[in-house]
Amino acid sequence: MPPAPRATLGTPQVVQTQHRQICVHTRLIDEVHEWKIQQSLRMVREMGATTIVEFFPWAYIEPSPGNYNWSQVDTIMQHAQNQGIQVIARLGYVPEWARPTAEDQSTTLNYLTSENYADFAAFAAKFASRYKNEISQIIIWNEPNLSFEWGFQAVDPAAYANLLQAVYPVIKEANPDVEILAGALAPTLESADSANGMNDIDYLRGMYEAGAGDSFDALAIHTYGFTYPAEATPSSDTLNFRRAELLRAVMTEFGDEVKPVYITEMGWNDHPRWANSVTPAQRAQYTIKAFQWADENWPWAKTLCVWALRYPAPTYNYPDYFTLLTPAFQAKPIYYAIQDYAHGDEQETPLWYPPPIIEER
Repeated sequence: MPPAPRATLGTPQVVQTQHRQICVHTRLIDEVHEWKIQQSLRMVREMGATTIVEFFPWAYIEPSPGNYNWSQVDTIMQHAQNQGIQVIARLGYVPEWARPTAEDQSTTLNYLTSENYADFAAFAAKFASRYKNEISQIIIWNEPNLSFEWGFQAVDPAAYANLLQAVYPVIKEANPDVEILAGALAPTLESADSANGMNDIDYLRGMYEAGAGDSFDALAIHTYGFTYPAEATPSSDTLNFRRAELLRAVMTEFGDEVKPVYITEMGWNDHPRWANSVTPAQRAQYTIKAFQWADENWPWAKTLCVWALRYPAPTYNYPDYFTLLTPAFQAKPIYYAIQDYAHGDEQETPLWYPPPIIEER
């Protein structure tokens, strides 16, 4: 087998774009070969995205108490800086040593209890201090309003508020300039008695009622279009792109409108058979319209981060159709549509949409 290509750093680059809110969520932490990290970030830059969101798992970095392995994080940060790309860091995943070990209490990587909030805070502070020149934003946890993402514990906005209150001052002491992003809530219509999760609007309101407002600097929002166009009107009983406006309304309700919002996950899926998908042409059209809508109507939105650039390996299921690149780095039409928008190359009849008209014979 030939050796993997080398990943030598070249001349520092600058992202060329006319729309600096364009962002994409990457999956670099699980890459084995450094050249794939470099190639991914090069294609992010060439697409015209200024920013990535990347997951940095506590369980990977501190596998035993006080024993840190920063090598993969260092590599990602080094290549991101070389390509001129900003990094929003998402922290989560609990190492085994910070979870209950009793034989009758099996736990997942998302299981974190208040007894270990201080341990997580200490890790987050070390991360914030080590990368103070590379990162400006840290997301605390991911979609805590879903039972799965909360370790199959009972979903509880007050518990998440307590986590923010434990983490915020410790990170700020280590790096006063970093922005702490809360939320990253999953868009969901779960009922009040659901064991699977909590409606994101109700959950955010619960966070504020539990006193979380003083323990974050900005809100991270996940908002997907599903089968709706980008401009579809938001409603409490509908999941669509503009649902973000309902979460923003909750911030205003609690007098927190001065804080910005980061859309850290968004997008459409073009799987040919998934019930919540659209066509590839619709996906391109809706995505560009979403950027335009935010640019014209959401002055509070700092980024719009598309899920996702690329997976290290195929899932052989509908998640593959959220990506912009194949595992082999083949760019999909959606990649080129975003690239055209970023570089100001939109046409009256854009290259990648609308779908062609097929005349009947």
